Amino acid sequence: MAELVDIVVEDDRWLKVGLELMAAEVCAICLGRLDLDPAGFEIALLACDDKRIAALNGDFRAKVQATNVLSWPAEDLAPAKAGAAPRLPKQAAGMATELGDIAIAFDTCQAEAADQGKALGDHVAHLLAHGTLHLLGYDHVHDKDAALMEGLEVAILAKLGIADPY
Repeated sequence: MAELVDIVVEDDRWLKVGLELMAAEVCAICLGRLDLDPAGFEIALLACDDKRIAALNGDFRAKVQATNVLSWPAEDLAPAKAGAAPRLPKQAAGMATELGDIAIAFDTCQAEAADQGKALGDHVAHLLAHGTLHLLGYDHVHDKDAALMEGLEVAILAKLGIADPY
């Protein structure tokens, strides 16, 4: 089987953060928290800069501005009722199931971490968990959904020794 996270690094500043190992660990913890075997899934991760993510944000969300993280789920797993858990993705026998794609922007992540007085690695771990949960059908548009998603993020980050970001 393929590795859980297939990463494309467009901005070399990500190499100094140790993004590849961090992404593999964070994404595996997210899946494990939902009783999913990380070996059965794949996530594509684009490690880019603000210019690239602004273009992606414009193309896919009609918001031509930089953002910290974007996600494109391979399947709509969202629940029908606000506050309910999403459906779990099905694992294909003998091959990894693609969960979707995530893009993360170095400039915005670095600026946000500095503004919030957080270590860059801690902030990036939070955003990777956030993006992975989006791939798994979690969202934060409605208050009940946000509470569920944020609770999972806090629990996932705690496993990494990272304080509650909220």
